[in-house]
Amino acid sequence: MGRWEPNARERLQQAALELYSERGFEQTTVAEIAKRAGLTERTFFRHFADKREVLFAGSETLQALFVSTAAAAPQSATPIDAIAAALDAVASVFQDRHAHSRRRQTVIVANAELRERELIKLASLSAALADTLRQRGVPEPAASVAAEAGIAVFKVAFERWVGETDGRDLRFFIRESLDELKGVASGN
Repeated sequence: MGRWEPNARERLQQAALELYSERGFEQTTVAEIAKRAGLTERTFFRHFADKREVLFAGSETLQALFVSTAAAAPQSATPIDAIAAALDAVASVFQDRHAHSRRRQTVIVANAELRERELIKLASLSAALADTLRQRGVPEPAASVAAEAGIAVFKVAFERWVGETDGRDLRFFIRESLDELKGVASGN
């Protein structure tokens, strides 16, 4: 593939994930990623700040979907129901991406620096959701508690889903985790 062919960003992401899976994150260089993608290092850095961000590209889009869906929930929705609507919308992003998500998560789990980066991204997502709930009129600490609980539901459901081999989708695990949360909160 020539370096001027389309989809450079996607090619870099695919090459990085392949190399991280084959060699490990720490053993893979930006030069190797670019070469595998048939591109230059310069092209890599036009798309990504560093080799970690290849795995987290799209987090801004995911956050925007979480926030916009929670904000658009009916005003009568409880905070957790607004979060549940956002979780359901986000699950659609992962439709048909199970193998990719599993492979990506395997790379992240194997590296402490990447696990830390993922936690930072999740904390930012929680803060954005809490802010959205406050804008909906939810007072503190309820806004922060609901946002943190929603991110916990997402994290637990996602981890269970990537380990899934029976073909159940992410929505199934999100609903199940939400039901567990509601059960724990109500004392059942």
